[in-house]
Amino acid sequence: MQMRNDTILVLANPAEPQLPMLREQFEEVNIVVGQSAEVFARDAARATVLLNWSGSLALLKQVFSMCPNLLWVHSRSVGLERTLFPELVESVVPLTNGAGVFSPSLGEFALGAILYFAKDFRRMIRSQQAGAWEPFAVLPIEGSTVGIVGYGDIGRAVATRARAFGMTVLGLKRNISPKEATDALVAKTYSPEQRLEMLSGCDYIVVAAPLTEETRGMIGEAEFAAMKSTAVVVNVGRGPVVNEQALIRALSSGRIKGAALDVFDEEPLPAGHAFYKLENVLLSPHCADHTPDWLDNAMQFFIAQFRRFQQGQLLLNAVDKRRGY
Repeated sequence: MQMRNDTILVLANPAEPQLPMLREQFEEVNIVVGQSAEVFARDAARATVLLNWSGSLALLKQVFSMCPNLLWVHSRSVGLERTLFPELVESVVPLTNGAGVFSPSLGEFALGAILYFAKDFRRMIRSQQAGAWEPFAVLPIEGSTVGIVGYGDIGRAVATRARAFGMTVLGLKRNISPKEATDALVAKTYSPEQRLEMLSGCDYIVVAAPLTEETRGMIGEAEFAAMKSTAVVVNVGRGPVVNEQALIRALSSGRIKGAALDVFDEEPLPAGHAFYKLENVLLSPHCADHTPDWLDNAMQFFIAQFRRFQQGQLLLNAVDKRRGY
């Protein structure tokens, strides 16, 4: 098969350790890496692929406008806040993302957070540090119910692990295909309009939804009011999907039992933020998927994608740009 003379523009620090992996695999491809539009000026006109490895939304938008012959844009990240903008959405250029690359670790984090609250590990650590022998009752998670808000790839990773522990899984998804309606992992699937019904029956709620105009703030006052007082919220999706102030009120007042958070409205979380002080919060600084090989895996995925692209095969993880996921 005749290969195209492709040029890949990579928005990244040239010192990123994963870049040699890309160059070694495609020695014949013109690969240009940089963190400013000026770096790409000479090659933009012939660029066919744009990889947003770690660039800002502003840089991506600027470089995209310089590339009249682009055939594909890929985002290392699953979330697309630093990728989507009107010109890209309106264009015919396909967009793919890193969905699935980081899901196993996020599924493990969600399960770990569930166990953290069920077994009250914070109390154990506190007693150990105080040198106190104070036995107490712990909760089983077998037989309890976890509701997954945003039942996509991360949601399935959570469901697989939760079912292995004997939990009942409920899923919430905007579009339910016939296949997903009969998913063996999920006891019942709900639409976003049915979320209060789903949440009211959950012991644990894992938020794994992408951030779109529809999902922004979708877990707010009404949703917390519908939850059990013993419910725990785990957010591994995007911070603003959960109304932060409503969550703080629910946690501070005892409206819900606790929350495990890997994502926030503002990152890094500002000094003095309420989440740092609340005893019923488990806080992860957006690193729940940062395994030793997470970036290597992300690059390996792009390499496999680029091979598909070269061979004219269907790309994986095609994003519906208008829906934002």
